[in-house]
Amino acid sequence: MNILGILPHSIGGRLTISSIFDGFVQNGHAVEIFDELKQNNFLNFIKDKTYDYIVGYDFSGLRLKVDNSLNFPTINYFSDVIESKASGVGDDWDKYLPYLNSEDNYTFYWDRILTENSDIKNLHYFPHFVNTDIYKYMNLQKEYDIMFAGRLDTDFRLNFFIELMQYFPNLKFAWYAIEKHYNDALTRTDEKDLIKKCYKGFIDNEKDMALALNKAKIVFNMNSQGISSLNYRTVQTIACKTLMISDFREEINLFKGDLPFYINIQDLVDKINYYLDNEKAYEYTTNKCYETVSKHLNSKTCVKNILDLLAG
Repeated sequence: MNILGILPHSIGGRLTISSIFDGFVQNGHAVEIFDELKQNNFLNFIKDKTYDYIVGYDFSGLRLKVDNSLNFPTINYFSDVIESKASGVGDDWDKYLPYLNSEDNYTFYWDRILTENSDIKNLHYFPHFVNTDIYKYMNLQKEYDIMFAGRLDTDFRLNFFIELMQYFPNLKFAWYAIEKHYNDALTRTDEKDLIKKCYKGFIDNEKDMALALNKAKIVFNMNSQGISSLNYRTVQTIACKTLMISDFREEINLFKGDLPFYINIQDLVDKINYYLDNEKAYEYTTNKCYETVSKHLNSKTCVKNILDLLAG
């Protein structure tokens, strides 16, 4: 098949959808990329071309289809809440929402409970997955004890992260986020030195993210959207055989009890201490979680499953 892949403006969206594009290629299909961040004149880009599917993150592919009156079917992967500004089109999300019910538009949603409670047609629950040829164990020297990647855009998230650093003054922390979120965090805390010390810039591509994850001993997670399912960072980390400790989500059950989770900051502190002090427990947990990702949450397998669902 010939696939038109849309790289969105969103940094997280670019990482997520790239693994999906990789899965199409791994299954023998051709993918041509239109980058919304770096390219313009979309109609000139697709002139005289035909595609079997437009594949996009959130509303990115569907929006281009609707706005340009295209007839190509779409595959839309959402890891943001569909009925919200977070879905990539701001206040216009309700303009594009009805089009998800068209028979030639197929939507995949990362959150199981949101999927089960939605009335959108052609909507399927599908957990995050990654290209394990990129996100893989690299046997690199560890540079950081604790890593977090993402926004500290609420007082809870910012204060939680600062408190965690204060618990472990002798550990090395790394925080990756866009500069806007870094500057915003600095304006909202008196602990500016801690924020400046841990901030390592932002990452907008898969290879650099895989490198960063390989250089961390532990990544902790704070899922910000949805109800029951884990974000993309979880699978990225596990594929690199770096220890992930996540806040609790029901989707943790995918890992059959092997993925550690925390219920409050003291619980996270205790688990960090445990795994840093117990090399055998660390290796057992990272290897068992990796088995699940490598078998069930890799790009080639998951894109094939998506296409099988569409074939009916």
